[in-house]
Amino acid sequence: MANFAMIGAAGFVAPRHLKAIHDTGNVLVAATDPNDSVGILDKYFPDAKFFTEIERFDRHLEKLRRQSEEARVKYVSVCSPNYLHDSHVRLALRCQAHAICEKPLVISPWNVDALREIEEETGCRVHTVLQLRLIPSLMKLREEIHAQAAGKKADVVLSYMTKRGAWYDASWKGQLEKSGGVGMNIGIHFFDLMLWLFGPMEKSTLNLREGRRMAGTLELARARVRWFLSIDERDLPENVRAEGKSAFRSMKLDGREIEFSEGFGDLHTRVYEEVLAGRGFTLDDARPAIEVVHSLRGMEPRAASGKDAHPLL
Repeated sequence: MANFAMIGAAGFVAPRHLKAIHDTGNVLVAATDPNDSVGILDKYFPDAKFFTEIERFDRHLEKLRRQSEEARVKYVSVCSPNYLHDSHVRLALRCQAHAICEKPLVISPWNVDALREIEEETGCRVHTVLQLRLIPSLMKLREEIHAQAAGKKADVVLSYMTKRGAWYDASWKGQLEKSGGVGMNIGIHFFDLMLWLFGPMEKSTLNLREGRRMAGTLELARARVRWFLSIDERDLPENVRAEGKSAFRSMKLDGREIEFSEGFGDLHTRVYEEVLAGRGFTLDDARPAIEVVHSLRGMEPRAASGKDAHPLL
């Protein structure tokens, strides 16, 4: 049983991390968030120390580290806003704890290099959450793709729509410099998935960039991907809205629908199991998708039509 701490305990994704810590038989001993709406702690770890000031949280972790090997925190789960991830991961490493950081690990590629230096200095490791790589059907698909002869490129149509209300635009998530935009905030998993399945990027184009939606193409070693991301409810298929669902995920490979919409609930627990087993996703795993999404920020959209565009364009 290992001691955990958490940064960002009041955040949207924190409950998944709390459940993963609990379900892997570990204990949360400390948590911090400037927002004190953290009643979720009662469900899993009611005895965890809670701080609204990260300076006091930092001091508490340092006290535990100096107290004894048994008392010290061995892992810090980082669930804070995207633009603070690299700072909070550094805090974890300085406290001689490994970091498990929610996506995106960072929003600028050069921050990966800075974290690598601190990894080397401290001997602690940075892990990130790339849970789509752990879906069994996608793991099998990757084996099939990589078993095929190189050269032929698959035609892939990737669509992800998830409803977000007006609050999104007013929060840090709606600020490009803090979230990295729609592509980074909700799309990073899917860009990582494409690179993991089909190999490194050869070329990228941007066809649409709005505050709530983006679209473009990726030329990868084994596929040409037309992608579309949206947080606008109007982009959800009619049947999805009729069923009262708030998200739609679709990947068509040469016209064949690849099912991976279900089974997202326990993937964080699987990520934690991998980390605790000495594996887990590393800085090297996270960097390629961060580079792809970051490059989109400097591109000017250009119109596309026909087979050059995602069908929703």
